[in-house]
Amino acid sequence: MVRAFIRLLIFAVLVGGWLLAAGAWWLHSPMALNLPAGSSVLDLEIEPGTRAAQVAETVVASGAQVNVQLLQLWFRVSGQARQIKAGSYEITSGTTPRSLLAMLVRGDQTLKSITLVEGWSFKQVRAALQKAELLAPDSFGLQPEMIMEKLGKTGIHPEGRFFPDTYTYAKGSSDMAVLKRAARAMDKRLDAAWALRSPNTPLRSPEQALTLASIVEKETGKPSDRAQIAGVFTNRLRTGMLLQTDPTVIYGMGDTFDGNIRKRDLQTDTPYNTYTRPGLPPTPIAMPGKAALLAAVQPAPTKALYFVARGDGTSQFSATLDEHNRAVNRYIRNQ
Repeated sequence: MVRAFIRLLIFAVLVGGWLLAAGAWWLHSPMALNLPAGSSVLDLEIEPGTRAAQVAETVVASGAQVNVQLLQLWFRVSGQARQIKAGSYEITSGTTPRSLLAMLVRGDQTLKSITLVEGWSFKQVRAALQKAELLAPDSFGLQPEMIMEKLGKTGIHPEGRFFPDTYTYAKGSSDMAVLKRAARAMDKRLDAAWALRSPNTPLRSPEQALTLASIVEKETGKPSDRAQIAGVFTNRLRTGMLLQTDPTVIYGMGDTFDGNIRKRDLQTDTPYNTYTRPGLPPTPIAMPGKAALLAAVQPAPTKALYFVARGDGTSQFSATLDEHNRAVNRYIRNQ
């Protein structure tokens, strides 16, 4: 009787050990994947409120070749079943049941990204959002005023109000969520820049700083010239001279701009024509980056009132009209 019990005990230990070894091997073995044609990953969508057992079923349904009962058991005995997070995931080659659960518990979702570029207009931002991969186009068809209202900025013009940067998002996220983050980022950057403004700046508000920064962004061909360009516009604002900057005229032309700016365009009055109207235009004309914001509030100390492009990305600065005319003859007219 005792010997039979001992044999049974030994058998149970051996079986238990084998089961533990088999379980450990299974947990650490990569799952075979039934990949869609042309893809190297399986997309896994876990909806909010999905129970662990259903998560296991979803994993198998997505194309992972793994025993669903064993996966459900693993989720349960791990003690982490309730910690699985909803979201969009990618199952890649080499993923094991153990690493799969760790990914789901950490919430390592599949992230995409979109880059908003310095100098872009709001129209360009919207076009990029519509083309962004796996981003829900919730702003599609909405007028700019409605978009700003939904962002809590009723009555504020959208131009220049979004900070140019790279933003990551989970698959299926709303484009409005990206815009909200970009708007908050610009508010933060603008406040920080305004706090560092020079004491003798002619700018009277952060909004004016944003508008000037957008002009500086569009006019700068070489980063090292940015503060000098801001200095020229600051001098002109301080003395009451017209800004006479082509990018504002082009912005005011809207869709009628064909790539060339003509003398008649400079003479046609619009709210954005700084050849016909004094001071800053009514709104920004593009998204300025951090450097342009800082240049607008901390321009280089200069006596220059003019600048002209040299043709290599840099600008030639002049303090007098005679100097400027000579620079124009040299760099524009090749005289």
